[in-house]
Amino acid sequence: MTLLQRKQGGRKGKLFFLVGVLGMLSCNPTGSETQKDYPIDLITLAPGHFHAALVQKVSYPEVSPNVHVYAPKGKELDSHLALIDQYNAQADDPTSWKEIVYEGDDYLEQMLSDKKGNMVVLAGNNRHKIDYLVKSVDAGMNVLSDKPVIIHSKDFPKLEQAFITAREQGVLVYDIMTERYEVNTMLQRDFSQQQELFGSLVNGSEQEPAITKESVHHFFKEVSGNPLVRPDWFYDTQQQGEGIVDVTTHLVDLVQWESFPDQKLDYLKDIELVSSKRWPTMLSKEQFQKSTSSDQYPGFLEDAVDQNGDLKVYANGEINFKIKGVHAQVSVIWNFQAPEGAGDTHYSIMRGEKANLIIRQGEEEGFKPVLYVESTGVLTDAEFGEALQGAVDGLSSKYAGLGIELQKEGSYKVFFDPSINTTHEEHFGEVTQKYLGFITGEKEVPNWEIPNMLAKYYLTTKALDEAETVDKP
Repeated sequence: MTLLQRKQGGRKGKLFFLVGVLGMLSCNPTGSETQKDYPIDLITLAPGHFHAALVQKVSYPEVSPNVHVYAPKGKELDSHLALIDQYNAQADDPTSWKEIVYEGDDYLEQMLSDKKGNMVVLAGNNRHKIDYLVKSVDAGMNVLSDKPVIIHSKDFPKLEQAFITAREQGVLVYDIMTERYEVNTMLQRDFSQQQELFGSLVNGSEQEPAITKESVHHFFKEVSGNPLVRPDWFYDTQQQGEGIVDVTTHLVDLVQWESFPDQKLDYLKDIELVSSKRWPTMLSKEQFQKSTSSDQYPGFLEDAVDQNGDLKVYANGEINFKIKGVHAQVSVIWNFQAPEGAGDTHYSIMRGEKANLIIRQGEEEGFKPVLYVESTGVLTDAEFGEALQGAVDGLSSKYAGLGIELQKEGSYKVFFDPSINTTHEEHFGEVTQKYLGFITGEKEVPNWEIPNMLAKYYLTTKALDEAETVDKP
């Protein structure tokens, strides 16, 4: 780190000042004035996933640049600090984070004892996340958590209680739903609210759901221009979680957010699981080594290794469910590496009475998401074109450069100014900025956020229970 105070923890509790402490004090003569200038003091707890660093890819006027990090010693912590260094040195809008690090096996206890901040960021081992969240909330700290917050149904009661405690403590628990900030998804949602164009969302069926969302991810990829090194435990579904409770968290969230915007959901009344299934991705030992930089499988993965030495990872899953009587399907697939020029991809369709709204991200789209609006035939071609243009005109003040391009009769491609198309990495800053507005009181938390978060995790964990009872494909 360019400015780093690093504390060696564990039982011995030795203190080391590596570099820059005098520089920090010269900018802050009392040692505390800088902190008092900011309403938010950030804590990063056990950052085992690169999403923790992406929260700090940009700076925020509300947040102190001095960030306290508590973690066990190891390469996960080193990778996190390296990314923060990279963001501090980036050519465009460099950040100025000063990571104050406590490393040791007692990192959680030390964080709770020190209470150096009022906002905790969680992104790492998903098995421990709910306990980190509960203890942080019990201590009166806000929590911004990467998904998934829970990976087993047995932890759902803990999550419910955490929200109750958070309300009593006057703090906020929030998960990082970046996909709400993808512009094509935002447009899909807004177009679905245009009655003249879309009509009402159909009810659909299990065979032809009203809403379908499919996501394809990859174990080996680049983050901020560098190859991503996964921790060994990422491939242990008891620590990372199966795909059906991991990435599908985003997809279920989008189904709720797009189909019933600004509406509270009751998971006992409005959510019905129809069916679910799961299946593995097989990785060779060479692929595992390339992804993790580890020479051998760790002991906790031994039961998942077959006779050929390949690793079985239950990263894939599908959930069919009904939300307020509307059929929906979400599915996730994990491959090892994307084809050249491609990356993680997304497919989505919302079926309306008059129009279908489809996001495709295939080779024809250059592996970039593109929204299409297609007529169902209820309107004539002229009526459909007129209704679509009216919807575009009505949304043009919200989306710069919004327009449509005829593909064939009854089918149009939607385009917009590229400047409003932010990247997945940039979405983390957008989520964080909104969350900061909530906890500083600048914005009011929508009354649907927390009940809908519960509905989402109720469904994903129940779907895993269901999938584990059926035969594996």
